[in-house]
Amino acid sequence: MSPTSPFDLTLAQLRDRRSAKWSYVPADVLPAWTAEMDVRVADPITAALRLAVERSDFGYAGEPTLVKEAFDGFARATWGWDTLGGPGRVRLFADVSQAGGETLRALTAPGDRVIINPPVYLSFYWWLSSIGRAPLEVPLRDGTSGGRLDLDGMERAFASGARVALLCSPHNPLGYVYSHQELAALAELAVRYDAVVVSDEIHAPLVHPHSPQPFVPFLTVSQEARSVGIALHSPSKAWNVAGLKLALGVTAVADRWPPLHEELEWSPSILGQYAAVAAYAESRDWLAVTLAEIEQRTAQLTDTLAEHLPSVRYEPGHASYLAWLDCRELGLGDDPAAAFLEKGRVALSSGPAFGPGGAGFARLNIGTSNELMVEAVRRMAAAVD
Repeated sequence: MSPTSPFDLTLAQLRDRRSAKWSYVPADVLPAWTAEMDVRVADPITAALRLAVERSDFGYAGEPTLVKEAFDGFARATWGWDTLGGPGRVRLFADVSQAGGETLRALTAPGDRVIINPPVYLSFYWWLSSIGRAPLEVPLRDGTSGGRLDLDGMERAFASGARVALLCSPHNPLGYVYSHQELAALAELAVRYDAVVVSDEIHAPLVHPHSPQPFVPFLTVSQEARSVGIALHSPSKAWNVAGLKLALGVTAVADRWPPLHEELEWSPSILGQYAAVAAYAESRDWLAVTLAEIEQRTAQLTDTLAEHLPSVRYEPGHASYLAWLDCRELGLGDDPAAAFLEKGRVALSSGPAFGPGGAGFARLNIGTSNELMVEAVRRMAAAVD
């Protein structure tokens, strides 16, 4: 690993962190669970935060134009996406969780069902339960071999009365990148049934450099998608700044936004604004280096599992740094992460928390050095010896 690698941090340095990933586990446990990376933040973000400190600029988040323009510049350069084509298209939130929850609250009524595609980001279930909505589960097809949307199932769900689909794009935890054709077909269904698609695209900047399928923003796939879609973005995952609290919601037409509480305007962090501008406008080289290492780590995990845990099945994804592991042949029950923690002292995310299709699985965070990823797998293997 190059000395300039963003992952060039020692275990002792990481143990000093106060982030959730490291502070919520005992000192003898290696954390490989929640979606934080073990990286040094990009230099432009560090400089931007130092500037805020020098200015003592810690008031409420201010006028958001710089953030919107920085994101638009990144989206244009990366995906060819014009996010500022009209007034009122982009809103700021504290994080994607708030953006998703409040948008769903405004689009639905208590007791309504919202379509999701499990096994899927476990917080989707919390978003829905916290606002009194119910998940309508349409599991992915071919989940153990990469995954794809069950469009027939989505149509049946819309036909049953659901009027909102909550999409995880790219998919967490499978790392699946939806094709233009899938997204266009989903948009057509939403138009046909007068529904809305809320697309959580927080992992979009983390699509691997050699992914066979590039990321396609939902709002760019067709006129139908532009008319029914709401996209959620944040620099939090790609640049590892979740604690700085800033996300963006984007629509293609101004009147697509449902009425939202005015208080939400005060929820983003001013430090999040500083960091977002630096990330989107000045930290693309850092992201490219980080992505190259993540892609390498994904390939290395296949070999590491073959050496230490050959009974674990793993279909490498093409986005982000989260690995979905099929541990059913290990005989550890529905929640193998519990056994890995108890007997191996390594913390993974519990598969059943991701909904139907999660029993017998666990999610491993490989957004770390190769040495710590290998150590995590070794500890998992020790749990089954």
